[in-house]
Amino acid sequence: MTVRTRVAPSPTGDPHVGTAYIALFNYCFAKHHGGEFILRIEDTDQVRSTRESEEAILASLRWLGLSWAEGPDVGGPHGPYRQSERSAIYAAHAEELIAKGHAFKCFCTEEHLRGVRKAQEEAGGYQGYDGRCIGLSASEVAAKEAAGEAWVVRMKVPREGVCQLQDRLRGVIEIAWDQVDMQVLLKSDGLPTYHLANVVDDHLMGITHVLRGEEWISSAPKHQLLYSYFGWEMPELCHLPLLRNPDKSKLSKRKNPTSILYYERMGVLPQALLNYLGMMAWSMPDGEEVFSLESMAERFELDRVSLGGPVFDLDKLRWLNGRYLREQLDADAFAAAVSAWALNPAYLRSIIPLVQQRVTALSDLGELTAHFFKGADLKLTPEALASKKLTSEQVVQALAWGLWQLEALRTWEASSISEVLRQTAELLGHKTRDFMPPFFIAISGSAVSTPLFETMEVIGPDLSRARVRAALEVLGGVSKKQEKRWREELERALRAPAE
Repeated sequence: MTVRTRVAPSPTGDPHVGTAYIALFNYCFAKHHGGEFILRIEDTDQVRSTRESEEAILASLRWLGLSWAEGPDVGGPHGPYRQSERSAIYAAHAEELIAKGHAFKCFCTEEHLRGVRKAQEEAGGYQGYDGRCIGLSASEVAAKEAAGEAWVVRMKVPREGVCQLQDRLRGVIEIAWDQVDMQVLLKSDGLPTYHLANVVDDHLMGITHVLRGEEWISSAPKHQLLYSYFGWEMPELCHLPLLRNPDKSKLSKRKNPTSILYYERMGVLPQALLNYLGMMAWSMPDGEEVFSLESMAERFELDRVSLGGPVFDLDKLRWLNGRYLREQLDADAFAAAVSAWALNPAYLRSIIPLVQQRVTALSDLGELTAHFFKGADLKLTPEALASKKLTSEQVVQALAWGLWQLEALRTWEASSISEVLRQTAELLGHKTRDFMPPFFIAISGSAVSTPLFETMEVIGPDLSRARVRAALEVLGGVSKKQEKRWREELERALRAPAE
């Protein structure tokens, strides 16, 4: 048997370090066993998926030094490797499940489902699909279809007994079937949910081992059931521990930078970041903390994976990166790394139009351009971010709303950045000249600097967003109560023009 593993990211945002962590372990396991590592794109969320995000994911994984034998960019015998291009395959398999009596068409409206959820929440018991359409006859289904009623395909799930799962790291995991929802497999738009696509693709692509995050344990019974329904052999499962913030919560951009591109922009070496991710839940047999990708793959054994929640510690990453900079690079390699990071012609050319008309001597460039070569922490103070026209709470809300809008922005250009921030000012009822100063400070550290929108375009989305988050933290951050209320207000404000 040839070992085949995969990573299957969703192109719905910035490339996440968690994706790189899972990809690394799958890569090393496959290489250690002389197998193949493949990449596919799970882009069935057509609202949030973008080609820009896909390209960023592929570029970031390549930057780290990972490669794949098959994928959307390199092709292969099991393509297409984008789920959005495999709709006919999923539809055929959904029909097969219906024909075998393992799935059914559900015509329940969102209104009905919301009502069911509300009643279940009030009762405090099981929360999931109530089985309303499971008993529809063929004639009733045909009549509803003829009437134009929308439908989805749901899988049938036993209501009694216990599902037993075998996990490579955790042994036998037991989950009661009455806690497993009758999952939607095919959505009303004809595209599959993760669960159907995941199982079908893993089988058709010959995946032998699935190494994924432990958040998928609760979904594993559905997948095991689908393998059984199709009569297929299930790949061996291995649920890796989740990366954690220092407070042990799941790693999230709210508390820690999570984008791979952020660390690239910060000047972290790719080999150092990959090394650090390898240390998250695994250790070399000799205890050495500095090791190459090739060394990790050569010595990789799953029994050395620790199930304790690995903490993504920025100080530890900086320490490790410092070791690489000092110990692994000679003077020429160090100079090459600096050039690749920010002192390269392409990056300098993007800065020159913003400063050339402001200098009288080249020595002016140091002060004028310092913010183009710094990280997220600009050593700001609450006083520097204070506004003459806005209250302290209004400044925090302005930065928070602007950040959330910027996080949703996929085309990162000065014009689009300007548009989204000006729109946010309008939604809040602030004049642009009152709204923008906190962003100038957050991005450049000074009220007088290079043009805001053009500067944000140059330093990129990851660092721009990180600096706004850092400014928010200087002001005390956004409480959970504030975030809930403000996000609801922002959604209402965005909907208002269309209503």
